[in-house]
Amino acid sequence: MTLNLGTFGPDPQLEWLSGPPDRLMRLLRDFWYDDPNGRRWLAPAGGITDGASIPAPLWSSIGSPFTGPYRRAAIVHDAAVDAAGVARFDADHMFYRACLAGGCAPGQADLLYAGVRIGAWLPRVRFWASDLAAQPTLAARSQSLAAEPGPTPLLAPYPALEPTLAGESMRLTLREIAADLATRPAADQSFANMAAVVERHLAAKASQQPSNI
Repeated sequence: MTLNLGTFGPDPQLEWLSGPPDRLMRLLRDFWYDDPNGRRWLAPAGGITDGASIPAPLWSSIGSPFTGPYRRAAIVHDAAVDAAGVARFDADHMFYRACLAGGCAPGQADLLYAGVRIGAWLPRVRFWASDLAAQPTLAARSQSLAAEPGPTPLLAPYPALEPTLAGESMRLTLREIAADLATRPAADQSFANMAAVVERHLAAKASQQPSNI
């Protein structure tokens, strides 16, 4: 039996936006992902994408923006995170399924999901939020872009990707999640089980004092 993973629209058409951080792109036409339940997740023409909502310290472990089979999933995920009325958990669940639809192996999709969930939890983990300068949200970058004159305004650069204790804590958390996921019973490899493991780790991290992280 063929597993229904959903389908993408025609290949996305984008243009690079010049200036730091030199990885923002504007969609030239609508792009979308139809999930297995028939819901269409639209990334509209004119929208801005930076590739993935995964914290920069995890790029070396999971993958950097616009690389790998999750590129199309990242485009619709950026749009979903920025859309009014969309719960972050729902957007992240969609990203997981879109990663599978794009050709990611299940284990890779698990780690990509964990990465975007770490990004979602970052403001709630005091040590991460205080020690690592948070990257501007896509919404803020979009508003900034719209406000600037000219076709390709110069955007403020991302924080330098220098090693930080917070970054190492995020990488350690990802390794702990990966190790826990590897021990799941073969009979229960469901998304619900995987997501519960991820949330349990992140809730525990958020409850810790900074000195214990």
